Amino acid sequence: MPATRIELAPAYVLHQVPWRDTSRIFEVLTRDHGRLSLFARGVRGPKSRVAGLMQPFVPLLLSFSLRGDAGNLSSAEAAPMAGALPPLAPADVMSGWYLNELVMKLTVRHDPQAEIYGHYHRAITALRGGATVARELRLFEKRLLESLGYGLDLRADRIADEDDGPLGYHYGSASAATLRSLAAERLDEPAALEEARGILRKALAACLEGRKLSTRQVAEDLRQLRHARQTE
Repeated sequence: MPATRIELAPAYVLHQVPWRDTSRIFEVLTRDHGRLSLFARGVRGPKSRVAGLMQPFVPLLLSFSLRGDAGNLSSAEAAPMAGALPPLAPADVMSGWYLNELVMKLTVRHDPQAEIYGHYHRAITALRGGATVARELRLFEKRLLESLGYGLDLRADRIADEDDGPLGYHYGSASAATLRSLAAERLDEPAALEEARGILRKALAACLEGRKLSTRQVAEDLRQLRHARQTE
């Protein structure tokens, strides 16, 4: 079976691991080809241009060949808009990794979903632009669920239902105002943000089917560490 050659595909790096002595395997989200594993040979040296470019949270244009389940990366360059974007603030990096982990665990390889790529690009761009982190995370979670076919039924008259939505979650004590705010993607009030967090967490847990999110645990460990230091 001949390899399929792809040129300058819009993409983001989600994850990477070392491979052999000088190479890496990159997990990437592409706009037109879905999530892919790409082998990059000879990129772990200090002078590798590709290694410097293949960083998370940066819009890229990747060229690669696909045969079977994985591909071989041939070149990478920053997307034209990358230079105009500020870097992701250190305090927001964990939020970026959280987005990456959600995409990794809730999508399948080789399933083109340009809509999910668009949601991810929108969220990362907003975070890099200094947007309210909690709001952007909740909006991404909502949009991701919708794109996966598990969108929330946010009609206010569904609040009292004990078994609401296709995944079997319910909204508990969430207010009608919160459901309207989430449906309209406003979430301007702290109370609505907090209630939306609980709603979306239950929905995502149903999709994850018992799989844990390591970024959540790391964030909680860091929170507890900061609290312990403040109370010493």
